[in-house]
Amino acid sequence: MASPIIDFLLTRNSAPIPDLKEPAPSDTEIATMIAAASRVPDHGRLEPWRFILYRGEARVEIGKKLAALAEQREGPLAEGRRNQELARFSRAPLVIGVVSVPRENPKIPQWEMFLSGGMAAMNLMIAANALGYGTNMISNWYSDVAEGRAILGLSPQERVVGFVHIGSYQGPAPERPRPDPAKLYAEYTGPWAG
Repeated sequence: MASPIIDFLLTRNSAPIPDLKEPAPSDTEIATMIAAASRVPDHGRLEPWRFILYRGEARVEIGKKLAALAEQREGPLAEGRRNQELARFSRAPLVIGVVSVPRENPKIPQWEMFLSGGMAAMNLMIAANALGYGTNMISNWYSDVAEGRAILGLSPQERVVGFVHIGSYQGPAPERPRPDPAKLYAEYTGPWAG
């Protein structure tokens, strides 16, 4: 059974973030990517996610704020470490934050809503790849720090699913070792017995 979609999924890779260059996706392409990202399982139609675009000068400003936060938390930073923080959001021309937005619902658990956000992030990456762009998703230390999330535009109850770095990428993305699919599944044999 030949399928270009299966072939695409079986060869999808993440591109190195520093190699993601201009041009970034256009506004029309971003709208298409977000539309694809929203077509994921969403029990109760709660839309428990949203997207934040980080582009242009905002990426540099965020880097300055993250470097200041890192120094506040760790003390003076070595030059290399400071430069790392300064460049966090400016290495790729576009970063899209995928944010988990918990909703109150008596039937749907929070973890399910967070998983829906993970699926939205994956659909976003696949859509960007299908449009010809390279992608890479990371979270990093600032995702687990309330002050870091605030700098990045999240409210106190929201959490980071991931930051999808997007840009033009030349050549095939580097391959990495993948698990053997045959070891990842088995037939059901009854309840777990310890």
